[in-house]
Amino acid sequence: MSSMDMNEMTVDVKNLYREESYTDMKVAQIRCLRPIKLDGSDDKTREPMFMGQSHIMSPQGPVPINAPLEGKTLEEAIANFPAAISDAVAEMIEEVKEYQRREASKIVTPGALGGGSKIIT
Repeated sequence: MSSMDMNEMTVDVKNLYREESYTDMKVAQIRCLRPIKLDGSDDKTREPMFMGQSHIMSPQGPVPINAPLEGKTLEEAIANFPAAISDAVAEMIEEVKEYQRREASKIVTPGALGGGSKIIT
């Protein structure tokens, strides 16, 4: 950010949240963002938001998986956790496959690796 951008930053005081964190110390981390007013009191006019996080193991180590969780209560968010994380993993796998397809479709012409050739996409 430039110094001009930094001077123009403002806090959206109508969009404040208090963060609460929950875990089962095994696979699930759930963040609850509770809407608050500027004085720190609960803002009952807005619904809380829940985010789930877990990790899957890859050959390179653990990969964090994040997903929004549907629900208005912690109990509902917990019930929706497995499906949300599963959907996020499936989406991540599709993104990796798409990236691999794009990389595999590149045509390397002679000299592409330093001798004046081109990569055609």
